[in-house]
Amino acid sequence: MPTLCRDCLAFDDGPGPAPRRCPECHSPRLLSHPELFDLSIAHMDCDAFYASVEKRDDPTLADKALIVGGGTRGVVSTCCYIARISGVRSAMPMFQALKLCPDAVVVKPRMSAYVTESRKIRAMMEEMTPAIEPLSLDEAFIDLTGTARLHGAPPAVMMARLVRRMETELGLSGSVGLSHNKFLAKIASDLDKPKGFAVIGRAETDAFLRPRSVRIIWGVGTATQTALEQAGIRTIADLLRWDRADLTARFGSMGDRLWHLARGIDLRRVSRDERPKSISKETTFNDDTEDADILDGHLWRLSEQVSDRAKAKGLAGRCVVLKLKKGDFQTVTRRHALGDATQIADRIYRAVRELYDHSGTPGPFRLIGVGITDLVTEDQADRSGDLLDPDAAKRARAERAADSIRARFGAEAIIKGRALR
Repeated sequence: MPTLCRDCLAFDDGPGPAPRRCPECHSPRLLSHPELFDLSIAHMDCDAFYASVEKRDDPTLADKALIVGGGTRGVVSTCCYIARISGVRSAMPMFQALKLCPDAVVVKPRMSAYVTESRKIRAMMEEMTPAIEPLSLDEAFIDLTGTARLHGAPPAVMMARLVRRMETELGLSGSVGLSHNKFLAKIASDLDKPKGFAVIGRAETDAFLRPRSVRIIWGVGTATQTALEQAGIRTIADLLRWDRADLTARFGSMGDRLWHLARGIDLRRVSRDERPKSISKETTFNDDTEDADILDGHLWRLSEQVSDRAKAKGLAGRCVVLKLKKGDFQTVTRRHALGDATQIADRIYRAVRELYDHSGTPGPFRLIGVGITDLVTEDQADRSGDLLDPDAAKRARAERAADSIRARFGAEAIIKGRALR
């Protein structure tokens, strides 16, 4: 039985049953599976990433329930597993989270710190293979097909090495899912969190999927689940009773996708060129506000956060977007197409500030958001300059210099004055 020790990374593919403890280090953390060394599509998901970074950087938070988010009217960005025991979840309104876990410590997100750690993890992945498809700062698909000879170890061992390096070098943990396609690898990574390593082999795919709720399918949310239940479909087994043509006729392209995934069929490749359609960040105020200084400060901070995410992903946007939501939930969106794509916070801020000034929408506001769309790779960004603003190039150079200083000395090493508003 193929067996891997997740502590010392010793592995064996010999005959006979798997041992109960590692023969090398006597650890009970053994991973055994008939197809363990034959599977090469992995999904790695960091465990409560933002919260883990905060706890690592502030050891006094180690044993406390921690929520990363903001304000009673904001939402939870993420939370630690102690808070999750109380029912707190990502994207939950803060007021609801604090009712469930009143003793929780709440900290504001530090995107620049998370971006820095994400880049370090990505560099570790790049040492294994270039076939990496990031989904966010804290998770990615990895295709290790054909790398066993190069690394002298099968993909399962390489993934175990990755998460051990993350723990020893960065003080962060992750969970791994290993399977024969992306759909199943992503499901597997969530089966044994935190610090998990789960495997779904080809031979067990049907038996594994049949009893599961349709919600296990990536992209099936509440609305889709309701529509499926109205058709008598609650589990994967229910889906398997439908013909492909009937599913497609009733649910369109989603029906065809469901037919394939119910059978564990996912032909999508791990593609490092896969990129999001937009990058955005928004904030919800505790109290509706129209204070010009407060709003301007938030526009700058949001622009910085969007810029940080764009730089982390190696992307830039050719269109800047402003989102405003009033107390009655009326939402206004304004867009501005740039002459040249950018990932520079200063350019994003100046464009979104102009959109705000000419929005024609009086406050107060309960939410503002900043984003970039029409994304391109960073090598196509900030090349032509701005004839109407000859100092733009100088500010861009200063911003990149500040990025380098933060990367070396910490996220708070340099802060712009307008960020303090």
